Amino acid sequence: MPGTTSGGEPGAAPGTVLLLAASPTGRGRLVDAASVLPVLAAVPPAVLAGTDTANVVELADPLEPQAVLTRLRAAATAPGPLTLYVVGQLLLDRRQRLPHLALARTTPSTVRYTAFPWHWFRDELRLRPPGGTTLILDLHADQETWQALGIAQSPGSPGPHGPQGPGPGPLPPALDPGRDTAVYGRVAPPPSRTRRTVAEPAYMKAVGTLLRSGRRPPDEELHQHALVRAAAEGTYPGCVLARRGTGPVPGDPHTAITEAVRSGRHADAHALAARHEQGAALAHGPSSEEALHWAEVRADLAMLAGDAALSCHIWLTVAAARLRTGQAADASSVETAVDRAHHQWGRIDDPARARELGSALAELRSRVPGRREGALDHVRRQLSQLQTQG
Repeated sequence: MPGTTSGGEPGAAPGTVLLLAASPTGRGRLVDAASVLPVLAAVPPAVLAGTDTANVVELADPLEPQAVLTRLRAAATAPGPLTLYVVGQLLLDRRQRLPHLALARTTPSTVRYTAFPWHWFRDELRLRPPGGTTLILDLHADQETWQALGIAQSPGSPGPHGPQGPGPGPLPPALDPGRDTAVYGRVAPPPSRTRRTVAEPAYMKAVGTLLRSGRRPPDEELHQHALVRAAAEGTYPGCVLARRGTGPVPGDPHTAITEAVRSGRHADAHALAARHEQGAALAHGPSSEEALHWAEVRADLAMLAGDAALSCHIWLTVAAARLRTGQAADASSVETAVDRAHHQWGRIDDPARARELGSALAELRSRVPGRREGALDHVRRQLSQLQTQG
């Protein structure tokens, strides 16, 4: 499992590995992200995952953020340990100033629609079991993004700490994928104005080279060796990221819910989340962040249990509540709620229930169009088809 050498417990669930390498194809490209994939692909899947067996999904210069989301969502719901190797370039969207992973078609003016919002990692990984997820990163940032992330280190030179740079500081909040996810890697600083060459993902190539030995060391050891190897080749790492994920916390309701889901007790998990939602609503108000958090957990639990109609209904309720409290229609939390409601709505088998929820979704879509062009038209077309079904 993540953080251990390969060769897990007998009978343990296979690991899942997602290799994601993405960078723009235009003049704004800072890193040749896909160049690392042959190195990683040469590593046995079990070593990449740190498990006896593993399934590997590779995404090389993907074009659409929804395609990345679909693969990430599938990986996040896999029962065993999950390791994500992510290489690419960070850009800010001009409206909300949130970091995105630039994809092949991304330009500075189209970030919001063509790049992968970084907070989607947090959204998809939040129901992962504590200690079961590792994120290994080799990211590059332009000057604007570097400053927006609040990284205090100077990008100009290695500085007084030597070629490896300073030790790891706090993870930039905008890049935090959630407390239960271990994070290792680096954010490379902006290139100098005189440099016109596209950089290589030196840190991740060092990781791949080390793993080709056939041994998966603990994450901290792998991370440190990769930094040393990259530094020996003249690479200044920039902002070093190193944080262990939390393990199971006794008494934490999220841990109890995760264990219930893993053992197939979906009704128990949902009931526990509902009790915490009720308690939060009484203590803080039904539209408080505390209560809405537990409603979102219930929506995810309904999805995992295969109840698309209930999941859609809860997400619609969450979106409407957020709008009532004054949140903007393009706020990430509002868009996420409507997008997830839309996704679950497409999986409802009962035509009558789909028509009922589809009307509410269409009303919300008219206010929250989201990032996908034509989302409202899609709902209207599907509703029209549903009218002809019994």
